[in-house]
Amino acid sequence: MNGALLCLALIGANPLQEQGQRFRPVESAAGMVSSQERLASEAGASILRQGGNAIDAAVATAYALAVTLPQAGNLGGGGFLVFWNQPERRGYALNFREIASRRAHKDLFLDADGNVDRRLATRSLLSTGVPGTVAGLLKAQSRFGVLTRQQVIAPAIALADQGFPVYPVLAKSLRRAQPLLMKDPTARRLYYKAGGVPYAAGEILRQPELASTLRRIAREGRDGFYAGPVARQLENLMREQGGLIDRTDLASYTAPWVEPVRGRFRGLTVLSMPPPSSGGVTLVQLLNVLESFDLQAMGLNSAAAVHTLVEAMNLAYRDRNSELGDPDQVEVPVSRLTSKPYAASLRRLIRSDRHTPSAELGGMSPLPANSTNTTHLSVADRQGSLVALTTTLNFAYGNGIAVPGTGVLLNNEMDDFTAKPGVPNAYGLVQGEKNAIAPGRRPLSSMTPTVVLNARGEPWFATGSPGGSRIITTVLQVLLNRVVHGLNLASAVISPRMHSQLWPDRLQLEQGFSPDTIQLLEQLGHAIRRSRAMGSANSVEITPDGGSLGVADPRRPEGAAVPERP
Repeated sequence: MNGALLCLALIGANPLQEQGQRFRPVESAAGMVSSQERLASEAGASILRQGGNAIDAAVATAYALAVTLPQAGNLGGGGFLVFWNQPERRGYALNFREIASRRAHKDLFLDADGNVDRRLATRSLLSTGVPGTVAGLLKAQSRFGVLTRQQVIAPAIALADQGFPVYPVLAKSLRRAQPLLMKDPTARRLYYKAGGVPYAAGEILRQPELASTLRRIAREGRDGFYAGPVARQLENLMREQGGLIDRTDLASYTAPWVEPVRGRFRGLTVLSMPPPSSGGVTLVQLLNVLESFDLQAMGLNSAAAVHTLVEAMNLAYRDRNSELGDPDQVEVPVSRLTSKPYAASLRRLIRSDRHTPSAELGGMSPLPANSTNTTHLSVADRQGSLVALTTTLNFAYGNGIAVPGTGVLLNNEMDDFTAKPGVPNAYGLVQGEKNAIAPGRRPLSSMTPTVVLNARGEPWFATGSPGGSRIITTVLQVLLNRVVHGLNLASAVISPRMHSQLWPDRLQLEQGFSPDTIQLLEQLGHAIRRSRAMGSANSVEITPDGGSLGVADPRRPEGAAVPERP
């Protein structure tokens, strides 16, 4: 076999019983694409076969996800990209996070009594930030791609124009989203048949308006989205339904290249996303705190190891919520938070014999939702370059409102701001003044696209995940499983996950932890909550001989890892 295909779809199996048996990585001498939807992964792999590089393939996959994964893939949202350019031996990060309109203000979502109006914050056009996805994808591909813009967008245009069979997960998702999407006449027409009848699995979903928008972007570049008919339609919708974004906001949107957050962990180099992503800073902080603990001796997912992770996570999330924001507008102490001495000071607060109650650390929030509305893809190419790209609409299908005539769903990312200090957002995160709504500010995010270099400084693997506030801890555990516990990439991804974020003072566990472990954790003072599957850590790895591996997280059965050479 000349390729590698790890499409892990054994739902319901115990991952620890299966690792090393059914999920053995198959090596490939060519590139690899892993994403949350099979047709999108195939689109990216087809670009590699045409001679494209990792950036070309990642951009093609992201555009395709806007067609085939409408609950999360998008043109109307935003995200982050981390890129290891092997020919240059240099890392890059691209910030295409959404931006608040210049007419946004701190009290945007407060009612007359000063309380947060959740409908305004999540289901109205006020909840939409200026979209960044198109600007980001265009900027990445124009700088580093080797194919034309038309070539990399062509697979997405074909999927939108010709349609594709609705897969079971999408059919279920659209049925679940009916109460939301049926409220908007444009969304209703885009995603349901006549009379609002849902598509059944296997039926063909065509999106000609989205195909037209994609053609316009392929032909005109940035002006195909941020000017002309698409911008005019978006502005008209905002004006008619009380939104804030206009063509001035669209025209002034920027997606800057920034320096990745860098961490060192046991001789490895970790590259991740800086603020306004909280992911890179919090991930590096956690790795620094955990570096001196012998997690391997404790044992994978043992009570001692899980307890140590919980205590470190709670300390890191305390800093995440109070210290991080958009560095273009507020001071963010990245150097201090990611320093080894600061990690040492936090490490001294961790007790091995008992859980430190969250009340002793501060902060407050209810239990977070499990996000299904962000998506992550990873790409490796034949040169050894790696891309980790995470993009989102925030909620599934964003705010449920589509722009007439464009096929574009809009995000509700403004809810990621601090609507009111001390009041949690939809994912249970209580954030501070540094993340308050302000004109031109980007909201704090948990997205954590990450690239890891080995001890020789060579590219090793790329990973990331959806999952709201659980994204950071998902990426952490994949990295620890691969690096500390020595699991292969497939087993590192499939292994059961846990999560803690300070408040609520609960430890969330997926299925797969032993009853004895749970009992020991309770004796240490942890309140346990069983959780549904967390995240979708679609990952790729470069092998020592220059081959590649791909793993699509089985927690989302629609995902696939597709090699350049089948």
